[in-house]
Order: sequence, then structure tokens, then C-alpha cells
Amino acid sequence: MADFDIEQAKKDVGRWYWHGIPTFFRCEWNEDPAAADIALIGVPHSSGNGSTERDQHLGPRAVRNISALYRRSHGRFGITPWDLVTINDAGDTPLPEAMNNDVSVEHIEAYAAQFEKAGTRVVAMGGDHSITGPLVKACAGAHSSLTDGQKVALVHFDSHTDTLMHLPHWLGNKRSAAHWGAYLVEEGHVDASKSTQIGIRANVGTAGSLNTSDELGYRIVGMDEVEEIGWKGVVEILRERIGDTPVYITFDLDSLDPCDAPGASNLEPGYPGIRIGEAVRMLQGLRGLNVVGGDVVCLIPTKDNPNKITAQNAMVVMFEMLSLMADYIHTNR
Repeated sequence: MADFDIEQAKKDVGRWYWHGIPTFFRCEWNEDPAAADIALIGVPHSSGNGSTERDQHLGPRAVRNISALYRRSHGRFGITPWDLVTINDAGDTPLPEAMNNDVSVEHIEAYAAQFEKAGTRVVAMGGDHSITGPLVKACAGAHSSLTDGQKVALVHFDSHTDTLMHLPHWLGNKRSAAHWGAYLVEEGHVDASKSTQIGIRANVGTAGSLNTSDELGYRIVGMDEVEEIGWKGVVEILRERIGDTPVYITFDLDSLDPCDAPGASNLEPGYPGIRIGEAVRMLQGLRGLNVVGGDVVCLIPTKDNPNKITAQNAMVVMFEMLSLMADYIHTNR
């Protein structure tokens, strides 16, 4: 017993996800917006997509729990993000009126704005897709130091366009998971002419329902086209449209094939989705671009399989986003 080194023992068991207090990727917990180059936050919100499936607010807890097991280094980039920049788990967005979506959207924006003012980039784990609107509003546009006052080019992975600008509300929610892609363009935070929506399924909506994205100026790379041109073709389209514009990435897990994300909301049966390996390649294809923010959304842990594969793939996407940011920050210092 006298030979038992407790502090060394803590280090030895630190990589196991069931040990200790869970944080994203075992990061230090520090809620000070100015204490990191990149802040990882949870946005435990479900009421923006209340027509379909609940429990998306449990996503941050699930990913914190599982992410301790993930690798610390990026094999293809040859970097260890935590060695290049300071990355903290900055906690969860407080949502005291969680069942009131449109009030919660205002609270999310106010919380995220603290990080923009500190010059800190955010990778958020949701939460349903209504969280993207306030997160982008907080970090992009005329007020933003992160973008030098520019709009962002949106890289949007999804089965659905989320640009229903001709619907006044979605079951009472005016800032819902179905509307954010439109109001961010209309209110001056997203440059649709430089933005791309990837993975949209051919079977969603009704005839003409994709026209709203076309009217706004988005480029849709639907799943049929993804299958035709492959991940390299998608990266070419993305980089050509983005140019040197700051980038925001939003990744809806229902863009993945249900094999890779059974615990996502709004699954689309009958049509394949993006496989996780292809999605990773697409994200890695953005290396060198100025990614100022990102989010992963629509994880429903209560319908994930026993291996927690959806939560694990959410973790993978989150890691790719923070790696893009860390690599860019380090290279441009």
C-alpha cells in the first residue's frame, strides 16, 4: 500500500471514459471565454424541433462521456491540437426557459457572444438544429472580430435544407430548426453565394421544396450528386465557393447514413446518406481555411445503439472541427 502512487494512478486511468468527471476530450474545464483559443461548449436544447423527436438536449452529456476514449492526435494532419493551442471545455449554455424555443435562441446567442468578444472560437455540441442560428449570429457579420466584419461561408451537412423562409413558423417556433438557414442570410450573417448544403436527400419535402435554398443563393450538393462526384468532388466545390471567406461548419448527424448515425433525429429511410469516412475526408478537405465556428447537432442518445456509434461519430466530427481551427490558428500566428 505504501508504494501506491495515487497521482500516477490517476494519470494511468485518465484515458478511460468511465473514470473521473467527464469533459469534452478530457479538456480542462474553464468557463472563462477568454481562457482558450477554442472553447468546446454544450448546447442542451430540444424545443426547436419539437414536431418530431425529443432528447436532443442529452447530446452534450453523451459526447462528453464517450470522448475521453478518443485519440489525442490527428493522424492525417500530423498534429496534436492540444499541443498547438489552448482548448477548454467551457460548459453548457444555460437555458432556464428550455421549452420555449424562441427565448432560448436569444439566450444561446447571448451566451455565445461572450466568446466572440474574447476572440475565442467555439465548437458546440447540440442540441437540435435551431442552435445554429444564434451561434452564427454571435460569431459572424458586421459586428464580428472573428470574421473582420464579414459574413461567413456556411458549410452545411444535412438531409434537409432548413431554409423554409416561406413558412411563418414551425408549430409556433419562428426561429426553429427549419428556419435558421434562411434568416441567417436575410439578416446578414451568411453569404449564401459562398455557402453549400451537402447531403440533402432526394426524398425530402415536396416538389419544389428545395427552391427556397436556390432563391437564397445556396449551392445544394444532394446525395445523388455526392454519390456521383465523391468526396473529392465535394471538396472542390466547397473550396471554389468559399475562396478566402471565413467559414462556419454545421453538421447535422442525419446527413450520415443511418448505419453510422442511428441515434440521429429525422432519419431518412430508403436513400443512403454520407458515410462517416467520406464526411471526415470532406471536413479534412477544408484544411487551411479560416473556420471561425462549428456545431454538431441532432444526436439523440436515447435511441443510439449499445455501442453508442452515433455519439462516437459526433465526437469524431467535433474533433475534426477543432483540429481545423487549431491548425489554422497555429499556422497563422
